[in-house]
Parts: sequence; structure tokens; C-alpha cells
Amino acid sequence: MRAQVLPLRTLVVTAALAAAAIAAPAHAFSDDEARRAILDLRKQVQQQHEQNQRARLQLADQMQAMQQEIAQLREQLELVSRQQPGTQPGQGGANNPPGATASDPREQAAYDGAIDQFRKGQYKEAGESLAAFIALYPDSQLAPTAKFYLGSSRYAVRDYKGAIDELNQLVQQSPDSPRAPDALLVIAGSQIEMNNRAGAKASLQRIVKDYPNTQAAATAQNRLQLLQ
Repeated sequence: MRAQVLPLRTLVVTAALAAAAIAAPAHAFSDDEARRAILDLRKQVQQQHEQNQRARLQLADQMQAMQQEIAQLREQLELVSRQQPGTQPGQGGANNPPGATASDPREQAAYDGAIDQFRKGQYKEAGESLAAFIALYPDSQLAPTAKFYLGSSRYAVRDYKGAIDELNQLVQQSPDSPRAPDALLVIAGSQIEMNNRAGAKASLQRIVKDYPNTQAAATAQNRLQLLQ
């Protein structure tokens, strides 16, 4: 019996159908893989989005805490720098070191005028007057206190680098001055304003170590707790 010979057109169609049947599972597998990859990617994106949201919330909390710390420290520093005795010009007190007065009436008048500007909140003018006083009378007994108020004036007008520079000179040149620990407090406040927390901690720790029996040391202890 002769074998049945299929027409060429039938052979071509049959081969195409067979190829399609073989290829179909491969296409279906590839689509499934792609769908899973897309789902995995979406999941990763969602997780990253949630992590970013948590990070933003944490950062907001940290910034709020920092702002509160700065506000508290600024308030304390303003109280420290504004301490003014109920004394007459030329008498010992927070303005003048105990027993320190100027023998030259012009020197005393220049100092008292600058301090009066600071007391009135005229910080820019006070800074200029105090800088002029220090330049004219660098060896005055009143110079260390004048430097403290000069640095405090810089702090009050938000010149934090200038405040640090002036007050560091005071601490270096007159470490035994009654204003030295207060100067370090203002330095620490300036460092916090400049986002130098490590420097602020070092300044506060120095107060506690070098001036343990002062009011500034008690304040520094409280500030260190806030900076933990």
C-alpha cells in the first residue's frame, strides 16, 4: 500500500502549529517571570517609600528636639550675659571684677558707656564700643569683663564665629577670670547654633572639669543632659 503523501501546504501549517504549541509554554513562563519581577519591584519601591517616610519623621523629631535645646540654651545664655548688678558705675560686681575699677576716669567712662549700651540691648553698638575700649585699654583690669560682653554682643547679633573667637581669647588669656566659665557657656551656645554638637559638649565638659563650683558648671551639667 502506498504511503499517503500530505500536500506541502498541509505540512507547513502542521509545522507552524507544532512550533506554536512548543513556544506557548515558554512565552507563558516568561510572562509569569516578568509579572513576578514587576511585583517584587513594586514591593521594594513601597518598602523604600515607607523607610523614607520613617526617616523623614525621625529627622523632623530630631530637628524639633534640637530647636528646643537651642531655645533653652539661648534663654539661659541670655540670662547669663545680661546679669547686671544693682551697683553704681565703678563699683565691683558682675560688670567690674571685685575690687576692679579704672584709675583713669576716661577709661571708666568708656567702659561704663559700653556696658550701658549692652544693658539697653544695643548689642551692635555695644560690641563696637567694647572693641574700642579693649583696643585703647588692653591692659585694663576691666578688659576681661569687657571681652566677655564683647563676645556676648557678638552672640546676641548671631555672629557666632565672632563670639567664639572673642570668648576663646578671654578664656586663654584670663582663665582665672570670674567670667571665664560664663564665657565657655556662650561658646557652647554658639557652637550649638553652628551645629557643632561635639564642640559644644567639649566646652560644657570643660566648665564642669575646670570650674566645678560655679553656677556655670551646674548649667553646663543640665545642657550636657540635653545634648545626650
